[in-house]
Amino acid sequence: QVRLVESGGGLVQPGGSLRLSCVVSGSAFSITTMGWHRQFPEKRRELVAGITGSGTTNYAEDSVKGRFTISRDNAKKTVYLQMNNLKPEDTAVYYCNTQSGRWSWGQGTQVTVSS
Repeated sequence: QVRLVESGGGLVQPGGSLRLSCVVSGSAFSITTMGWHRQFPEKRRELVAGITGSGTTNYAEDSVKGRFTISRDNAKKTVYLQMNNLKPEDTAVYYCNTQSGRWSWGQGTQVTVSS
């Protein structure tokens, strides 16, 4: 059974940075395309960025290109999301999962961007 544990969220001012981490247990992590998703209040989760097992990245939203960077450490079974120049509209709960979201979701980590 796969377990996902996200961390690193918090309250940050506009223009600030956060680095999210997600530790994955119980899976063939190194060959799995992973993704970071986010959910705005009363909205469905949406994919933000994905990364293949070999490190090829894609960003699903134009609004995060150039500001967010997804990466992974296969030895640590961890996927990261570096978020720079954060904006109030980035406020959401962030989740990691496979890029298609096929595993059970973790608890997510709240990111709040506000002055």
